[in-house]
Amino acid sequence: MSKVIWKPGTFLYPLPVVMVSCGTMEKSNIITVAWTGILNTNPAMVYISVRPTRYSYNLIKDQGEFVINLTNKDLVRATDWCGVKTGEKVDKFKEMKLTKEKCKFVKCPSIKESPVSVECKVKEIRELGSHHMFVAEVLSIDADEKYIDEKGAFDISKCDLISYSNGNYYSMGKKLGKFGYSVEKKKKRR
Repeated sequence: MSKVIWKPGTFLYPLPVVMVSCGTMEKSNIITVAWTGILNTNPAMVYISVRPTRYSYNLIKDQGEFVINLTNKDLVRATDWCGVKTGEKVDKFKEMKLTKEKCKFVKCPSIKESPVSVECKVKEIRELGSHHMFVAEVLSIDADEKYIDEKGAFDISKCDLISYSNGNYYSMGKKLGKFGYSVEKKKKRR
């Protein structure tokens, strides 16, 4: 087996695909983002990368906050639609029949139908070229209680989360292991 060499590019797949809500309860928008991730644990920091030409860019820049809403199988059509339509011309919440939910720490709404919404406060904007990275502190994680198990833990396997890879959306597969399973000692049978 040999590898083919391609020119440098953005081929780090799969990626989480999220709907980022921004603006205010009265004037809000949703932008679909696949360039997002975790930056730090303490304090909890995340990022989203957005083209400055996008309608949501100035809403986020001016307000200094946004909400990352995780997406699942039920939201795949809305996720795609919100990524190809501009909020300058359409009300994405209305058109996709999504429910605005008031947040506790930011003025922008979260998406009620999302299994998890992450309220974020912008700390820095890094101008990187085609995209600018909004570095943000996580203020709150709001999880739908139907995804909380009997021990009070978030059960991601119930969410049917989706990812994005090379122009396509995929549902996440089944659990293959847990952190540290490769080095766990096996229990002795009696």
